[in-house]
Amino acid sequence: MFWSVCASLLCSGVNCGDVFAGAGLTPAGPAAAVLTMAGLATRQDAKVVRQNFSSNEAAAAKTSGEHANPPTIVIGFVGGFVRRDNAVHSPVQIAVRLRSAHLSGVHVEVFENHRRQDAYRKILQLLDTAHTGMLSAAEKRGARIIIYGMSWGGSETLALARELKTQKIPVLLTIQVDSVAKAGQNDEVIPANVAEAANFYQTNGLLHGRPQIRAEEQGRTRILGNFRYDYEANSLRCQGYPWYDRVFTKYHTEIECDPAVWNRVEQMIREKLPPVQDKEARSGKAE
Repeated sequence: MFWSVCASLLCSGVNCGDVFAGAGLTPAGPAAAVLTMAGLATRQDAKVVRQNFSSNEAAAAKTSGEHANPPTIVIGFVGGFVRRDNAVHSPVQIAVRLRSAHLSGVHVEVFENHRRQDAYRKILQLLDTAHTGMLSAAEKRGARIIIYGMSWGGSETLALARELKTQKIPVLLTIQVDSVAKAGQNDEVIPANVAEAANFYQTNGLLHGRPQIRAEEQGRTRILGNFRYDYEANSLRCQGYPWYDRVFTKYHTEIECDPAVWNRVEQMIREKLPPVQDKEARSGKAE
């Protein structure tokens, strides 16, 4: 039965591995393989990241609340039915690294792609520095927001940006990775409130991403590029992913685990963030 469900879902852009995971049919033992800037880390690293995920998120939220000005907000969306704390997946790994590097002035949070409204409410909460329950024009203008997502998360990236546009809230950057449009959504046209946008995709297999994005208004949004990757010629071994992901959504999975792609994504995000202070400077120690 699961095979027939997966076959039908593949046609609608659902990751087979995520379906099995949601059904509780994942292999026993901890998920493995956390990508670092240099490549793949160990299974133990992945376990540690998952154990510390909640505490890191709480610390980031607490830190952002200490500032009169709103933090730079980084929102990530995972694809399929992936959990937001699943350390095998690259959107989660990026969030963990950014939290570790930016201890203040930046709020980083990952959401499941069906939790867009939670992400929207979190953004409004963080921007409401006066705690009035209603954003002023100045609070909206001061927003510094970055949104990125994988697969269905790429589709939700633009859906969230459009929702912010209705409130006249600007977005610094959107990044889509092998974006798969949800029913009724448009993952091609970048709304005019987005300053810059980038798209990473591959075109092989039954499940593949949006090959091109374009600006709703040419003078308002800069398209950084539509970056194509070919995994037929350069196959990757995605450690930590179940075999059915690697078989049924092979190329879609490979762009999701490709460190070359996600290092570029992370670099684009970091370029929009405040500089990382030296640890000794933060602690007040003299040289």
